[in-house]
Amino acid sequence: MSSSGFKKDYVWSPPERVEELYESVLKGNKFASLNRPTAGERSGESLPVGNSDIQLYSLATPNGQKVGILLEELNKALGVEYDAHTIRINGLQFSKGFVKINPNSKIPCLVDKNPEDGCGNLRVFESGSIMIYLADKYKKFIPKDPRGRAECISWVMWQMAGQGPITGGCYGHFMVYAPPDLNRDYGVARYGMEVQRLCSVLDIHFSDGRTYICGDEYTIADMICLPWFHIIRTVGYIHSSGVATKDFLNIAQYKYANRWADMLCERPTVMRGLLVCRGEGKPWLVNGRHKHLAKM
Repeated sequence: MSSSGFKKDYVWSPPERVEELYESVLKGNKFASLNRPTAGERSGESLPVGNSDIQLYSLATPNGQKVGILLEELNKALGVEYDAHTIRINGLQFSKGFVKINPNSKIPCLVDKNPEDGCGNLRVFESGSIMIYLADKYKKFIPKDPRGRAECISWVMWQMAGQGPITGGCYGHFMVYAPPDLNRDYGVARYGMEVQRLCSVLDIHFSDGRTYICGDEYTIADMICLPWFHIIRTVGYIHSSGVATKDFLNIAQYKYANRWADMLCERPTVMRGLLVCRGEGKPWLVNGRHKHLAKM
């Protein structure tokens, strides 16, 4: 046995088909009862619909928080109203109503009841797509010049392709959610290192003294990159042993990125956006703990 816990004489080889692994390996996963290799609806439930043009279906995870922040910023800047509906990841994402909006059964997604083409309800899914759509529709929080727009969208894609999936789906999974009897060293080391590299990308970007990701302009690039960085520098991905990711990955070392995140988290719109669909759609309207945010 090596110091890392791997048997020196063990060589893994795949079975003939991946299905052979499902029952033996995945059954210990927290979400095993929901995981299937097929898409589509599993129940006939419909979704609630409010009166506002924008209907958001989400949950206050980092992916949902991105859109929550943007909607709160749009509400503050332009008076854009929206209804927020909490979608708990317990199977409702596979309901007929949800799959009609997002065939991929992931939060967040939204319906615009008053799109610019005037042709009825328009669905938008994937957080990056939603943010670009809303920024374009309301002509806010996205640079107008081609060079600035290209830079902004590049960071949106960086977040969608790297920061989010690697932090949550890869590192977070092995650190917290993988079966407890599985040797997690390789997964945690491989993806923990990549999370650090991605944090370094962000940190170096801010080392020139810029205020926001796109320089002096606050954009959807800031809003989309904040939640996944914020969760690992605070209370996200704490192992059952008590080891916290913020210490495990030494997130404090990214001083420029932390300075940027500290600044954004002082915005009342960001404070509210991080709470959208945490239990209630807009917790600051009903929860005494957060009611002070309604007046900010």
